[in-house]
Amino acid sequence: MSDWYSMNVVLIQTTLTTLLLALSIQVPIRFGVFSFAGVGAFGIGGYTAAIAMVHLGWTTWPSVALGAVISGIVVFALGLLVQRLTGLYMGMATIAFTLIISVLAVNGGELTGGAGGLYGALGEIDTGHILAILAVVVAVLVWTETKGMGRRIDTVREDPELANSVGIDVVKYRLASFALSGVIGGLAGGITTLLRSTITPAEVNFHLVIVALTAIIVGGARSWLGAFIGAVIFVWLPTMISFVQEWEKVVYGFIVAVAAIYLPNGVLGVVKDLIHRFRTRQERARLAVLQEKG
Repeated sequence: MSDWYSMNVVLIQTTLTTLLLALSIQVPIRFGVFSFAGVGAFGIGGYTAAIAMVHLGWTTWPSVALGAVISGIVVFALGLLVQRLTGLYMGMATIAFTLIISVLAVNGGELTGGAGGLYGALGEIDTGHILAILAVVVAVLVWTETKGMGRRIDTVREDPELANSVGIDVVKYRLASFALSGVIGGLAGGITTLLRSTITPAEVNFHLVIVALTAIIVGGARSWLGAFIGAVIFVWLPTMISFVQEWEKVVYGFIVAVAAIYLPNGVLGVVKDLIHRFRTRQERARLAVLQEKG
């Protein structure tokens, strides 16, 4: 087991950081907000952590914490600016936000390292640290998915007018989703940067939106568990199909397209449907036995 872990530690850590990135996009979607600001938060968190370590001499975790806090504040402020937008307009505005972060990094001079990026920010982070942070994030998200909170969020997403009519402050919930998205995205960016020891403007771009969306679409958009399944598939699939060589991207794209078309609720939706069918059959069989005895 230890040998397997040693050989795959980079893939394992990448899976965990990709999950954080995917969650930063999934959270607002669960609240009915079509926002990709989490990707911009990834860039803010990454650059802030790197700047704190390289230029200010901070240690690992204060740098990551600073990146997460600033990301949360900035994305919350963005939410205040774009809260009246919906659907594709919201998506376009938040993608523009991400691109603006990349442009600012390119023109940041010595502070951000310019187009070449910032190097030398190597933090003391291991898999256990990432798992601990992820456990806290998942615990918060599980709380938002269960009981009364989960029902309120579902109502905010599915029927905002009904939510308002029963006293649920839709604007408040959606702004909270921006802040939470920013913090999670900032954590993903800070941890990823200090694991790699570098960050460049090219890493904070539209391709990260594709990465996060792919994980959510394939895994399932309604739960953190779906994002986890998608992150595992996204990170490990290219390694598993590397034998096809130059056709790798074609095969990968085909698999993603099939999942998007035939698995509208993701892999998690299929699993839940199978479990529901199994329980239904068991219940019918139990009722049939009771009727025979009666």
